[in-house]
Amino acid sequence: MWLVVAVLAIRQLAAVFRLPPGERLTDLDSWTGENGVLHLTGSLYDSHQFTGTPFAGLALKPFASSAEQSLGVAWTFGTLLLVAAIGVVVVRALPGTLSRRTSLLAAPAAISLLMVSLPVRNTLNLGQTSIIPVLLVLLGCFSARGERSSGLLVGLAAALQPTVLLFVPLLWLTGRRRAALSTTATFAACTALAWSAMPGDSWAYWIHHVAGAGLGAKPAGLANQSLHGALLRFGLQGPLEIALFLVLAAAVSGLGLWRAVRYAKDGQLLLAVAVTGCVAVAVSPTAWQHQLLWILLAAVGRVGSRASNRLVWPALVVLAMTLPGTMLLPNIEAVFPLRDNVLLVVALAAACAVPFLPRTSPYWQNPVPTLYATPLPARWARVPFAPFWRRVLTRPNLFLELLAIRVGYSVYAHIRAAATGGRSTAEAHGRTIVSIEKALHIDIEHWANHAMVKLPRVESFLNFYYQSFHFVVPLAILAVLYVRRPSDYRWARTALSFATLLGLVGFFFYPLAPPRLMPGMGFIDTAHGVQDLAHPDYGALTAMTNQYAAMPSLHFGWSLWCGIVIVVTAPKWWMKALGLVHPLFTVTAIIGTANHWVLDAVGGAAVVAMGFGLTYLLAGRRELTTTPQDPGSGPNPGPRTPSGRRDPATTPRARSEQSAQA
Repeated sequence: MWLVVAVLAIRQLAAVFRLPPGERLTDLDSWTGENGVLHLTGSLYDSHQFTGTPFAGLALKPFASSAEQSLGVAWTFGTLLLVAAIGVVVVRALPGTLSRRTSLLAAPAAISLLMVSLPVRNTLNLGQTSIIPVLLVLLGCFSARGERSSGLLVGLAAALQPTVLLFVPLLWLTGRRRAALSTTATFAACTALAWSAMPGDSWAYWIHHVAGAGLGAKPAGLANQSLHGALLRFGLQGPLEIALFLVLAAAVSGLGLWRAVRYAKDGQLLLAVAVTGCVAVAVSPTAWQHQLLWILLAAVGRVGSRASNRLVWPALVVLAMTLPGTMLLPNIEAVFPLRDNVLLVVALAAACAVPFLPRTSPYWQNPVPTLYATPLPARWARVPFAPFWRRVLTRPNLFLELLAIRVGYSVYAHIRAAATGGRSTAEAHGRTIVSIEKALHIDIEHWANHAMVKLPRVESFLNFYYQSFHFVVPLAILAVLYVRRPSDYRWARTALSFATLLGLVGFFFYPLAPPRLMPGMGFIDTAHGVQDLAHPDYGALTAMTNQYAAMPSLHFGWSLWCGIVIVVTAPKWWMKALGLVHPLFTVTAIIGTANHWVLDAVGGAAVVAMGFGLTYLLAGRRELTTTPQDPGSGPNPGPRTPSGRRDPATTPRARSEQSAQA
């Protein structure tokens, strides 16, 4: 795990220093560069480039004469060290006693999550100071000795980021009144020092720009993830918007701080700090991306009494903080308001809505398991630190599963679109495929394509089948398994995931032109008509995806997965026979429409076979042993069948009938 941290750190350094000088550390250069705002004779805020407090400008003054290149290197390395320090402090502040395994893995895991989060990446690219207030607050709450030193650190953080003053009522209401007073006094002293040194800048920041609310980019931009920014994006303006913002900010502050005090008194001070930080994000007039690190800290909260629900909240927080909203939600206009404000929604949920468990809850350490069957002994059970090798048979949380499917498909589409090897390479590979098929006497694509064109009804049906059933059938099968056969759901989903990953490897390393994009071979594109092969991006489908991602054919691979799963799990013979129709129709469609070669289908079958093979290798056989009691179904529901359903012979009615017969 520490090696992962080192790799991520090197990657972040490379991502920053590979940028041209004018594009990296732009915020830092705008402050301290040759023409930066700290060198200007006028106000710091004349150019609207500097958005920090006057005290922050005063603290940056000594760096103004530093060499630009050396300062950028030192600043980037220093930021990485601050990120590592935050991770260590967070792990030490976790409530309860950590097991040896958790203590070994928690620190590098926390630092890795921080490294890949959007706020840290944005801070490193821009050269921002937003990590410093977070670290100062954490040090003040968990590492400082004495309440005065604690308040001093939090006060310095407030002088750099005024919304940190929301921690004063948290300290006061949790009995740390000296720390609250010290925080207020430190903030006042730092602000007064800035007023005395830079009175004009202080007036501009606190009075003219209303505590910096009018600085930086437009508040209505998507980068401003605060209530004020969301209201502006919804079209509200003027006094009405300001009044509504003040009312909502007061409500969020009151409810959020009340919840934070409860969690602090419950022994979850880190969660209380995270909730207070989320309140600060929501009620701040401007909350730019590099200021949203508080939201990631809210992942420490525990939610849900059932084991299948325990990972939902941390997974949602981590995904929202590491991926753009376009990957989390589909491109549907109805969800645009949620997609554009997803970070604000998560912050508001953490501050006001998510029912975090108290430490006195019986489910704090031992969530309720939901077992439907017991697997056979795993061959990898003795591997240390590897419980994931063992087959899991519980039904996963539906929301988490849908989120994983959405993110997984977004990654799949992105990699598929990026796996371009050039037209000449793809056509050369196509000619190689043709020669191999001729040698094997399986080059039937041209005959099948022209035969289908002569049958208009067959052509229309196969075109519709090719374009419509690729996603519908696998999703329907996964839905049925999730509801009716939870013990088999993860097995089938894992095999499909492995097959898709292996397919992406093929797309990336072996770009292949499909028959319809091969010049001089006489294939007919039945979906788009005659192709202009001088401009092979012709057609609506080619505008959405990489048309040279043909080997292996996941159209056929996914359909074959559907057939195998139906044959293995369906209870009746006619269902099994119907399951085999789908891959048969699919292979006919992909060849007849000139979208794939025969060997593409062979490749699709190969990755599916390897997907099931990897699942068997890592998780063991699909067979199950005797089913235990289901803790969530009453005192003694009786054993279940491998499908996850209760054995009819053990139901109360059956037992009563057996008793009557006896």
